[in-house]
Amino acid sequence: RDFNERCPQCSDVNWGLTDGDRFYCRSCHNVTERTREVVNTDFISNTRIQTISKRLRKQEKTDGGCEWYVCEGFQLVLKKQAEALEALGVSPQMKDEILCNFWRCYLQKSKQAYCNRPAGETVKALSVCDSSTDADSEPERPSLLHLLSLSESEGDLQTDCSFASSTSKVSESTSVCSGSVDGSLYLMKNQKENLRMTMPMTLSFCYMALLWLREPMTLSDLLRFVVEGHIPYLNVFQHFPEKMKLCGLDLKIFYVESWPVYEEVYNKMLELAEFLELPRFPDITDSCFLHPDMLCMKYLMEANLPDELHNWTCRVVKKICIGEADFLTLVPGNKSTRKVKYDVLAAAVIVVVLKLLFLLDDHYEWLLSDFAEERNKNNKEGGLYFEFKKWYKVIKCSLDVEQKKLDEERAKYLWRCEKPLFYSAKKKSKVLKRRQMVVNLQNQFGKLCGSVRPAEKPNPSSFQLSWSEENTDGSCFHGHSLKGILQEKCGLLTAMNPVYWLCTVKLCTEKTCGRVAHYREVDFPQSYHFVLRLFSFLLRIQPSYIHEEVCVIEHKLFNKKLYKKPKYNTGLRK
Repeated sequence: RDFNERCPQCSDVNWGLTDGDRFYCRSCHNVTERTREVVNTDFISNTRIQTISKRLRKQEKTDGGCEWYVCEGFQLVLKKQAEALEALGVSPQMKDEILCNFWRCYLQKSKQAYCNRPAGETVKALSVCDSSTDADSEPERPSLLHLLSLSESEGDLQTDCSFASSTSKVSESTSVCSGSVDGSLYLMKNQKENLRMTMPMTLSFCYMALLWLREPMTLSDLLRFVVEGHIPYLNVFQHFPEKMKLCGLDLKIFYVESWPVYEEVYNKMLELAEFLELPRFPDITDSCFLHPDMLCMKYLMEANLPDELHNWTCRVVKKICIGEADFLTLVPGNKSTRKVKYDVLAAAVIVVVLKLLFLLDDHYEWLLSDFAEERNKNNKEGGLYFEFKKWYKVIKCSLDVEQKKLDEERAKYLWRCEKPLFYSAKKKSKVLKRRQMVVNLQNQFGKLCGSVRPAEKPNPSSFQLSWSEENTDGSCFHGHSLKGILQEKCGLLTAMNPVYWLCTVKLCTEKTCGRVAHYREVDFPQSYHFVLRLFSFLLRIQPSYIHEEVCVIEHKLFNKKLYKKPKYNTGLRK
């Protein structure tokens, strides 16, 4: 009450005390270096202590571990992921300011820290782990929680998140089937209203911080770096300190046996931003990397398409107003605005432009290609016309090789981690003995067969496919011209193609499926499917996601003609 200075970050006077007697702002969660002056008082008998001081962790005598909590484990995961992103070139501000504040806000909203526990809330000893646990020994939770910081060192995790230090009976009963103190309770209790933390949500936290800073990294890039091993995610618990013993039910929380899914991480990010009640994110302007014009340029280069197509993608973006800041900027909790997947949107714009110019109906694009081939044979000026057929052969060959390599890497991936895992303290000795036996056998067979060096991680790059105009084999199409398929009308270049086919006449409005359009390969031309397959490989997502975005763009582009009754049954004219 005596500390009346204003917060240097938000200028409010609303201070609270951490468990280490440091002042923090309840409005913006800023922690200051200022500490409370402690006044020594004489000890008065028969009085009840009303404050909770920083406790020393209870060291286990058996295995040298200590009490730790699930949110501490997730904090270490986020710390490792933020450090990996910083090594990839992301601003240090992401870890020290943005991600740290998001994490603190989450702990406060989920009532794990920075808050007072509701009165009368108790911790129930779970009979799942120890049937002999006494139900009468239900200690109350503390009224004040430790503050967490992503900048804390691994060796000094001063955190008290779910239980008081006096909950020794509960920790003893849960330690039978969980290394953490609250692992059993974490899995049993219903936390839908508090948005329970999971491993995919750590990536949602990272992407939310990247989006807030408008870093040049899309969600597909983030997930690809995870799969390539540049960002800790699979078996990340191996980096936990030795004193944090992981076993039993903790494995269901931190042990991942599947690749991260784009839709899951993205949807959790939206839920997380709404749960944290975040304000409008910084505007995505035309100078940002996440703007469709910027991303279209990147994907055109990676797909080995002519540079002139970028003018057409910009025209489509401007025509349907998907380049405006109000459309692109995330506003958490706003149900009226459509949430944008920036990488999927850019890929869908390119697909629509290819349909505008080449139709992609398994017939018209090959006629244009034969026409361009004849022009190139008789062309003596040096500028080559773009041949769709030649581009298709070059891309298909490269795409098949890269896809086969990716499938083999995923098939050969060893999900087992180097650190032995056990679900019960009783089976620990057996697991360690069996693990040691396996390692010895592997070493012996390796000496007999000749040791094979594991494949090195590929260097992190924003481009998966690279094309150079210096190649003499003519495999680069960046500088090729579109003159063979364009004509000039009223001073503007327009496509010679007079028709356009829609992927769907009507968007799906059913809420049960959650999709605005459905995709089956047999219902569409092979050229269209090939283009979707190319961009689905680049983004590491299903072709149906890109197809859905293509349908939405088409309905915006041809909105007036779609809802106008046709006079006769013909193809939709441009």
